[in-house]
Amino acid sequence: MNKGRVKRWVVAGLMACAASWPVAVRAAGEAFDFRKGFSGVAAKATPAVVFIQVEKQVPAGSMQYYFNNPFDLFGEEFSERFFGQQRPRQNMPRRRQPQQMFKQTGQGSGFIISKDGYILTNTHVVGDVDKITVRLADGREFLAKRIGADAKTEVALIKIEADNLPTLAIGKPDTLQIGEWVIAIGNPFGLKETLTVGVVSAKGRTNIGIADYEDFIQTDAAINPGNSGGPLLNIDGEAVGINTAIFSRSGGYMGIGFAVPIDMAMNIKEQLVANGKVTRGYIGVILNPGEVTKEMAASFGRDEAGGVLIADVQKEGPADKAGIKSGDILIELEGKKIKDNTGFRNEVARILPNKKTELTIFREGKVKKVTVTVAAFPDEVQAAAGAQVSETVLDKLGLEVEELTAEIAQQLGYEARNGVVISEVAQGSVAEEAGLRPGMLILEVNRTEVKSVQEFEKAVGKGKGGNVLVRVKTREGTVFLNLPVND
Repeated sequence: MNKGRVKRWVVAGLMACAASWPVAVRAAGEAFDFRKGFSGVAAKATPAVVFIQVEKQVPAGSMQYYFNNPFDLFGEEFSERFFGQQRPRQNMPRRRQPQQMFKQTGQGSGFIISKDGYILTNTHVVGDVDKITVRLADGREFLAKRIGADAKTEVALIKIEADNLPTLAIGKPDTLQIGEWVIAIGNPFGLKETLTVGVVSAKGRTNIGIADYEDFIQTDAAINPGNSGGPLLNIDGEAVGINTAIFSRSGGYMGIGFAVPIDMAMNIKEQLVANGKVTRGYIGVILNPGEVTKEMAASFGRDEAGGVLIADVQKEGPADKAGIKSGDILIELEGKKIKDNTGFRNEVARILPNKKTELTIFREGKVKKVTVTVAAFPDEVQAAAGAQVSETVLDKLGLEVEELTAEIAQQLGYEARNGVVISEVAQGSVAEEAGLRPGMLILEVNRTEVKSVQEFEKAVGKGKGGNVLVRVKTREGTVFLNLPVND
């Protein structure tokens, strides 16, 4: 081939690229013009984003702050700026008089998802309030009815009486990639229809403390007080999340915001429309805290990390009836790998009661499948299952045990006569660091039940890889701990 011709082709190609630099071609074949930025998304989405104002009458003197964000990093100053609530006047007369009431106000955002007026927002925006006013981008105002609010996911649904309203298309959060553009629209500090842009910083954020069921999208798109309840959009203008909280030490934007994935929100929405409340699936197991590491898995004869470890099983619960036992490692749910405790808990919660689901478990070197009929999650069981012992990494082992006599069992409130009682824990030892304390009951050592000090000492010698696996009963429940043995 002629070198001069090749050179001309290369130069021509580079010139063509330079001429079209402001235009990026997207996967769908649609061009995105960076010269116009995100104006197309703004024009498409803004009409469906609403400003929400709430009111609540509270007694003078109590002035309970309406904003009750469980992600407690903002403090009082943040609450005041978010809601601009009125404080009771100072130096009020103390003479006897009828209790005065004060109007407490708040504000946030939301977005319309149906032409007949259903609006998604956050629970902390429209929770326990007396009046909800919705203002559309075109200036119209409506009184809204709260259809339902789920504090466990921070998703709420309200409705206004109107027809042919602008709506947001619903996107697919599972297709989002880290680094992908996202857009937040809302009313920060009461400034209407504010658009900010950033990227997806992370996905699947859990254990943050914002809600009971967490699977947050993290973004660096600027989110501030008043953005709560507004949409997080992809580059196509589709809602992929509900902006819910920020991590901040100042009360304002610091580059870390969290949004509830829209698929989780839509699942909650469907239940709120149908029943006015949310019912979650429950199988009656208490999960061992933390990840199932390779070392922990090896204690159970498995050479692969992952899955979730069953610390205890609720008697007569769905899992118990299906034959699941303490010490089982659940590795798949409906054919999909189980990654961690939070993900498994979220997936089970989404299963409707009375539906059968298939679990793959690892037990004593064998893999088997079991079918569990999911039940509704009772509140009292949820409270018990939610209490988990903190995971610790252990370096040394140092404890003493004694046999569980009838007298000790009565004093400590243990019904069963199995196990040995921890009588002493050495200061600075692996046992202390693991959270073991005198009075706790060790039920198993290295997967062997122990009923005496002699059996305990014998079972300790059967540790694998320098570890001792103990199953301990505490006031919060039952937990497995993998303890390294002293040299």
